[in-house]
Amino acid sequence: MNRARVLTPAVALVLVAAVVAFFVARSGGSTKTAMANGAPSPAISVVQTSLGPTLVGANGRTLYLFEGDKPNRSTLSSAGLAIWPAFTSTQKPQAGSGAAAGEIGMIAGSGQVTYNGHPLYYYVGDQKPGQTTGQGLNEFGALWYVLSPRGNAVVGAPKSTRSSGAGAGQSSNAGGSSYGY
Repeated sequence: MNRARVLTPAVALVLVAAVVAFFVARSGGSTKTAMANGAPSPAISVVQTSLGPTLVGANGRTLYLFEGDKPNRSTLSSAGLAIWPAFTSTQKPQAGSGAAAGEIGMIAGSGQVTYNGHPLYYYVGDQKPGQTTGQGLNEFGALWYVLSPRGNAVVGAPKSTRSSGAGAGQSSNAGGSSYGY
């Protein structure tokens, strides 16, 4: 009889934990989908960040490339996609201010958007539009960089807000990466 009294609260606790886990998982998935898909009318634009001119999605969040990817093909694992959600769309995004329409593409079958052949991702650590906290991180086997308006990796460190001289916004092609484009 005492055993039944102890078991009932334990079963109730497990049930409550399962319900909470279910709702947390559902809301996390919805947040990731909303972030990855951006606005109903997707667009890629350029904004000025501490790294210089940088590509952003329609929601103002910074877009990144993964050096481990192949041209027009994502190689990121599903574990990586939990931290670096793919920028996906059901239609080809429009080129907003500063972006080149000819550089925008999509990976067939996945809906992942590309720019200059680079599959695009968001970083979950960026909480506000224009943040670039994923810049230069070495995660999931390769480096992560924001993209310049030309579609190249911006490999420099953040620029001082006082500096607006020559070299601001310089970019390169990921410092010797094997992209070939």
